[in-house]
Amino acid sequence: MLSIEERNRYARHLSLPEVGPDGQERLRNGSVLIVGVGGLGSPASLYLAAAGVGRIGLVDDDRVDESNLQRQVLYDTRSLGAPKLDVAADRLTALNPHVRVTAHATRLTSENALEILRDYDVVVDGSDNFPTRYLVNDACVFLEKPDVYGSVFRFAGQASVFWRGKGPCYRCLYAEPPPPGLVPSCEEGGVLGVVPGLIGLVQATEAIKLLLGRGKSLVGRLLLVDTLQMSFREIGVPRNPDCVVCGHAPSVTRLVDYEAFCGTRVPEGGEELTSDQTFERARGGAFLLDVREPAEWSRARIDGATLIPLRELPKRIDELPRDREIICYCATGIRSAHAVKALRDAGFAPVSNLAGGIRRWAADGQPLVKV
Repeated sequence: MLSIEERNRYARHLSLPEVGPDGQERLRNGSVLIVGVGGLGSPASLYLAAAGVGRIGLVDDDRVDESNLQRQVLYDTRSLGAPKLDVAADRLTALNPHVRVTAHATRLTSENALEILRDYDVVVDGSDNFPTRYLVNDACVFLEKPDVYGSVFRFAGQASVFWRGKGPCYRCLYAEPPPPGLVPSCEEGGVLGVVPGLIGLVQATEAIKLLLGRGKSLVGRLLLVDTLQMSFREIGVPRNPDCVVCGHAPSVTRLVDYEAFCGTRVPEGGEELTSDQTFERARGGAFLLDVREPAEWSRARIDGATLIPLRELPKRIDELPRDREIICYCATGIRSAHAVKALRDAGFAPVSNLAGGIRRWAADGQPLVKV
């Protein structure tokens, strides 16, 4: 039975015939795991906690960064540098002390995913990368749990519910990941801060409906949101009977190496340079190649560098010198590692990579050109 305090807190829920005391108890007895407590996970977790979901699990291993604050509404300026889960757990508990928050301060991997997801009724995927999306999908398929999916980019977002036995899975919609570097991340391409708020709230709504067993879910439908046009439309997503993970004769029967599957593993080869080594070699005549996006370049760059975004590199490779060492850099060293491989495959030598990218360069106190 709900306590007097709970009845007061959830009074507006109790007034809804579709919820009422029985539905509120279902929420209290339910559990939701949120993978990634960032732009999507922030609003989703706040509203799930406010709604009275009994146990909320959070998976994240990141710290609060200033660039998060434009969209990750769980955090504020006072929490900069703190582990996200510490801040999130305190905030959600303060919002609703009746909710139990379980923090999984780790990166979700093929080794721990099944163990972590197994104890929850619903999984909300708030991740921002393809390897984790495929990992969450496959783990949910194997455990037969609903995967409440959301993604955002610039001014647009999409959401759906993937659930084995009820409808399609994520691989039915996207059988293969895009080639590495083809789809910019939010860091590279940007995102309007309110867009993950909209999509995160859709995810929270779907999770609540699933726990209540009420309404029509997004199973079999993909909701597309365009905030510039303020349009909401949906497309049908049929189950693929030949899907490699949820089809009639699946070929994927266990969790795999998702970074290898998505081609996002940093390629080996090429020398990794510290910021000091990069500084000295640039002074000695090395060619600095910035492979980030123009928006990133416009905020800050290393003096003397040349911008060629990674996605444009194949068609602009003739712009690079073959008689000088080339040092590639990006934000964190991942995209530039792919650039190093591409240049080495094209016969350039020597080619090096700034380890840790421009973030490491700035953290080490090296000079930056800021606009």
